[in-house]
Amino acid sequence: MRRFWTQGPVNAQEHYVVSRSDEIADYIKRVEEGKYVVLFAPRQTGKTTFFQDALAALIAGSASVEQTIDYFPIQLNFDVCKNLTLSTFYEYLYEQMREEIETVFQRRGCVPSEALRGFLEGTTLTNHLSMMTFFKRFARFLDAEHAGQQVIIVIDEFDGIPQAALSDFLHTLRHIYIAGKPRCPHSVGIIGVKSIAQLNYDRSISPFNIQDEFHLPNFTLEQVQELLGQYTDEVGQVFGAEVIAAIHKQTAGQPVLVNRFAQILTEELDIPKSEPITMAHLSKAHAQLLEEDNVNLTHLITNIRRDRRFESVLMRIMARDEGVDFNLRRDIISELATYGVIARGADGMCEIVNPIYLYCILQAFKAIVNGLEDKYLHEDSREGFLDYLIPTGQIDMGALLDNFRDFVARAGFKILQVPDTPQESVGRHLLLAYLDQFVKLIGGFMYIEVQTGRGRMDIIITYNQQKYIIETKIWRGDSRYQAGKKQLAVYLKSEGVTAGYYIVFDHREEPEPRVETETIDGLTIRSYVIPVMQEPPSNIQNTPGSQ
Repeated sequence: MRRFWTQGPVNAQEHYVVSRSDEIADYIKRVEEGKYVVLFAPRQTGKTTFFQDALAALIAGSASVEQTIDYFPIQLNFDVCKNLTLSTFYEYLYEQMREEIETVFQRRGCVPSEALRGFLEGTTLTNHLSMMTFFKRFARFLDAEHAGQQVIIVIDEFDGIPQAALSDFLHTLRHIYIAGKPRCPHSVGIIGVKSIAQLNYDRSISPFNIQDEFHLPNFTLEQVQELLGQYTDEVGQVFGAEVIAAIHKQTAGQPVLVNRFAQILTEELDIPKSEPITMAHLSKAHAQLLEEDNVNLTHLITNIRRDRRFESVLMRIMARDEGVDFNLRRDIISELATYGVIARGADGMCEIVNPIYLYCILQAFKAIVNGLEDKYLHEDSREGFLDYLIPTGQIDMGALLDNFRDFVARAGFKILQVPDTPQESVGRHLLLAYLDQFVKLIGGFMYIEVQTGRGRMDIIITYNQQKYIIETKIWRGDSRYQAGKKQLAVYLKSEGVTAGYYIVFDHREEPEPRVETETIDGLTIRSYVIPVMQEPPSNIQNTPGSQ
């Protein structure tokens, strides 16, 4: 039986696989036209699998031209080349190419001619010029012995190329390309994480202006349905339609996260195969995914900690209605995009790639101990957080959030002393920490969703098969405050929930605290405007021992 897979490339014999037929057809068309294609995308987005499948389809004769062209594919990988000397790099490059050439002949059930074999055995590569000469001579052999074949080279992990080799290697490809057709290689595919501009650390290389940029998108909802449907067809276990939609929404179609959700649901939760997979199951899988130390999320956290500036930029993206311009000419934006943390939104602004990443980012930047935990509950509390559970098995969310409002007031200027927390984000950080402690105590689940609209974030709590939705924002004026209530009402309807909670953190010097409950379009919305102190009062700040 096939499996969902998250550890490297997938294949249809062992794993459930998204076909990506439209993307493959697009790439094949570019190859037929002889383009030199570049694809730079974050790790674990399916780049290697895609190119392997695309080449297989091309070689199988799925080209769209009327008369199929024979292609000779050479697949290379530079992942272990970073620290090689120039001469060793070209020596290794040639060994890879020769092995790949022999492999292609073996797959086709034939052997190279004596003359070609002698050429391959007698050739050495020492630099970019000898590489160019090799391609010219190899093309002559193919033309004479296998008329019409076109060489295609695909280079995976291209950003592993030694820095000393980069300029001449790219200029050589450019020289071959502009010389015109026929050419060898006919088409080149360059795959990596960092773009050529990012690899050019000293900015000494003129733009590789022949490149044809290729974009490999995340899975669409239809592709997630296709992937999970393969499992259902083989095993018979059905994923609920709302489960599939929720997986796509939480992952934004990121391939590894989609497959990881499916792994947990089909292999690790021990759900009887005779039962459908429901939203209750998904909540458990979601909680497990958020808490585990899988490679994808570990890479995310490692990358966002590379530069202290990343935190302030990410918090600004999440907090501000006006957003942050997605400008790849700014190094900090370019780096975050390269790591797969942010992407260009429909309005040209930065957005966090998916809600799972957003949750992990907030957790990563949350203080381990904020120093205010002993102030979460009022002195008169009887059973602590359990006071906010009612006998019917529900959460008294109004009372829970009333207490949070009171907690912020009790903490006062001390919230400004929460370590390593940007001031504009301190309210959300404290709310997440407060709710996280409550949810873990009662055995519920909490996750985050990002809605359309700058600065808007929804916290979702599920407990006893009931859903509680809390929308958070930062005060940006009364008109936006009122508009936020209507946005929340629309979202509540889409989720089938009749009541919601709206918390706006007010950072103004003269805030206007509010608590109000209203009915909007038949839905109950309880709103809070919670003041967040800007600075310690001078009389406290200057009092000895006040810290």
